[in-house]
Amino acid sequence: MIGISDIEAAAERIAAHVVRTPTVPSPGLSALLGAPVTAKLELLQRTGSFKVRGATAKLLSLTEAERAAGVVAVSGGNHGIALAVMAAALDVKATVVMPRSAPAHAVEIAKDAGASVRVTDDMDGAFSLVTRLRDEVLTLVHPFDDPLVIAGQGTVGLEFAEDAGELTDVLVSIGGGGLIAGVAAALRARRPGLRIWGVETEGAQAMSEALAAGGPVPVALSSIVSTLSAPSVSQLTYDHVSALVDEVLVVTDREAVQGSLQLADHAKVWAEPAAGCLLPAARRVLQRVGDGARLGLVVCGGNATTGDVKTWAERFELL
Repeated sequence: MIGISDIEAAAERIAAHVVRTPTVPSPGLSALLGAPVTAKLELLQRTGSFKVRGATAKLLSLTEAERAAGVVAVSGGNHGIALAVMAAALDVKATVVMPRSAPAHAVEIAKDAGASVRVTDDMDGAFSLVTRLRDEVLTLVHPFDDPLVIAGQGTVGLEFAEDAGELTDVLVSIGGGGLIAGVAAALRARRPGLRIWGVETEGAQAMSEALAAGGPVPVALSSIVSTLSAPSVSQLTYDHVSALVDEVLVVTDREAVQGSLQLADHAKVWAEPAAGCLLPAARRVLQRVGDGARLGLVVCGGNATTGDVKTWAERFELL
């Protein structure tokens, strides 16, 4: 299990390379949801999402031989962007494997940063290709199944604990579980009385199915939210969530896209559906816990274009 000392060490290691993102009360979301809301704005992070924290923590741990050989990663979008940009900044050769469902602009950003980008038919194929490339002596920078990466993502929770006012409930999106594992580890150490809720979208509910099965299981992916679409969680992230998270909620893609539109309208931030899913989940949390709740939302990323959101909104008849 990742401990608070691991997260504090990661925070010190990556401080010069990442942004301490704003933690702010949101009057607009508070009015919308009917309860005080504080948002941790990771969409303002370098490369547009929290992913740069874990990627940087891993890259800074490489030996000279590993740096010379290069790194490889699999990504639905944000992890690939983060690795490509930070590898270039640290003078490490990077290969990024993405499924065709990854946003086109994510592929272009990774290429423009200098990474070699390989595109596969689906996420299962992307993970298979990465395994082969890793066997060719490239160091794998896994998006979630790595203690160093999880500790890096945990710095989000460390900052949230230090910068937020009084909270009762924190909501965190889940793909493979690296973010919520790290955030939960930090919050349990610094604010042990908090309730922590994970949020997934239908068709990308790898953690929910793992919790139901008693361990990681493969899942069929169908969600439009590619940045949350892991074919399974890892034993490492499962162990953290099962021990530290109160419950994992699942919302529809339509609700997640509607949440992105509401974040734009009411919070004045441009967030992708991986963050938009927090709003419908927050309504469910408020129904569960009743009066007196003070919500914290980890707004994990903003790497969706206006065209992306318009297409999704029209598909679900939200415009």
